[in-house]
Formats: sequence, structure tokens, C-alpha cells
Amino acid sequence: MGLEQIAATLGLSELQFALGLIGIFLVVLVAIVNLRSARAKRQEHTPIEPGFADAARQNQLGDRVEPGFSEPMNVLPTEAPRFAIDPRIDCVISLRFESPIKGSEIMGEVAGWPRFGAHWIYEGLRADGREGEWEPIGMDANYAELQLAIQLASRKGPIGVLELSDFCSRSQALADVLGAQIDMPSVSTMIESAKELDAIAAESDIQLSINVAFDGKAKTRAELDALMQERHFALSKNSRSYVFFSNNQILFASNSLDPDQPINGISLLLELPLVAQEQMGFERMLAESVALAELMQGRIVDDNGVNLTENAVIAIRQHLDGLYSRLEQSGIAAGSATAARLFN
Repeated sequence: MGLEQIAATLGLSELQFALGLIGIFLVVLVAIVNLRSARAKRQEHTPIEPGFADAARQNQLGDRVEPGFSEPMNVLPTEAPRFAIDPRIDCVISLRFESPIKGSEIMGEVAGWPRFGAHWIYEGLRADGREGEWEPIGMDANYAELQLAIQLASRKGPIGVLELSDFCSRSQALADVLGAQIDMPSVSTMIESAKELDAIAAESDIQLSINVAFDGKAKTRAELDALMQERHFALSKNSRSYVFFSNNQILFASNSLDPDQPINGISLLLELPLVAQEQMGFERMLAESVALAELMQGRIVDDNGVNLTENAVIAIRQHLDGLYSRLEQSGIAAGSATAARLFN
């Protein structure tokens, strides 16, 4: 069926029909563009602070405990995650000792190393028969091998050649002091790997936003607190945004809000590479946006204030499937510990 026949069936002129198609195309295009967080804005990215009082009360089944707003929230101390060496994102240098070396000796030698701009770690392989089990260095344990690693890229970009060269030089000096054989890739090879990793990160560093406009019916902070509590959001550590978490992890959060100003709308933000696909972060964020729009008698809009249409949502879903697939193929699955390090 030609365009003339379709337009006639709908009771439209060819011009009206063409303008309608263009309008739908633009809405879908704007929605997709809004998916991609601009590379130039990485440094301005506002971190979402995961500080909740009730997060640690989650039970072993992974049920979410719903924090309230009636009392001030104290931040419970949490154990810092242990990052393991990962050759997909690290420059890994191996040292093999002629005879076992005590952990205290290794720690003493690296104690004066700088922190470096990138994340770096070291692990040891014990000399007591537990083959293949790499672990953080213990003071009293004896080690047959040592691995040192520095992260090649992050949201700040690829590692610099001077920083990587310094790390490699110190590793070589450590091998000389400890009388170890060293297996170390060339700096030029690692710099190229860092650039490739950074390109993958830049392509996948997506912050997806859904906005709810209140249509001129501004809310006070107290009113918004009550509405967000009803939807089981918690306050962030700095009390300027709201967070929604699942299985003791942030799923998405709101934009930062001025507590002293009337609020004309709210945005929900999802860090795509930090949320596993099976968590259905976009679907759950969309459902919360719909619920908030109903509670606040508002509208779901894109960043330009245009109503988000069903066609635009379908296009976003398709685009997200492709992004998740590319992350999986690169070996850095969304929501994994590796992704958490790369997109820190």
C-alpha cells in the first residue's frame, strides 16, 4: 500500500501524513540521544551516594527493606568491596620467587609506593600447596608468586603513559630487590590496550533518564518526601536526592534537588553499566515514573519537555538490548564487579 493510500485511509492529506511521520521519528531520535551521557560531561558527573540506614537490614533472600523518612538516617559502616585482579581491565605483572617470601617483606617493600591515579592492587599465591588461589597479601603467610596490577582505564579516561611507566619501573625494582623472575608486558602494548578499553567504556557509559514534570503544580520538599516514601524511595546520604535499591544495591536514583526551593519536577537516573540486565532497571524505573506521574498529576517527558510516547519507549528498549549485548561481548557484563571498577 502506497503512502497516498495510507493517508487517504486515515483521512489525512499527504502533507499531514508526512509531518506526522517526521514527528514520530524526532521523538524516537530525541529519546535515543538522551540515553547517551556525553563524554565531555564525565568530569561533571554527580556521584550518587549510597548511604542508607536500613540497607544492611536486608534478609538473606534479598528482600528489600523499605527505609522511612520519619527519623534521621544514620549511615551504617559497610565492608569495602575487595577487587580482584582482572586482566580484562588491568595491566598485570607477575613475579615468581626462587624461594617462598614472607608477606610482611612484600608489604614492607611496597609500603612507600604512591597511590597512583588509577586503582592498583596486588595479590599473592601461597607456597603451602593451595594451588591457584590468589589472595590479598597476609603478613605471616609465605608466597611463591606475586601479581601486581594497575587499572588501565576508568571514567576519567585511559591511564597515562607516565603513570604506567612509573608503575612498571617500580615493579621491576621490586623484582630485583626480592630476587624474582618478572613477567611484564611492554608499556606501549598496555597503552594501546588502555585506549581500546577506554573506547569500550565511552560507548557504554550510558546514564538513562526519565523525567516527571509537575505541570506548574510545584511541590514542597515535605510533600515530595511523603510521596517518595509511599513509593519506597530512601534519602541519599546528603539528603538532596532519592534512591531506589534492590538486593542491597542502588538500582536508580533521582536528580539532586534543592531542599529550600519549590520542586516542579523530578528525574530518575539509571547508570546502565552498573545495573545487571536481569535487574530490569529500565522497566522498573519506568514503572516508578508512571506511578509518580499519577500521584503528582504530572507527565512523563524527555529532556526537551516532550511527552514520552510508547513508540519512543519501544525504541529505547531495543537500543538498551544492543548496549547490554555489546558489554557482554566485551567481557564486561553490566552490573559485574569488573564493570563497577571500570565505570567508577
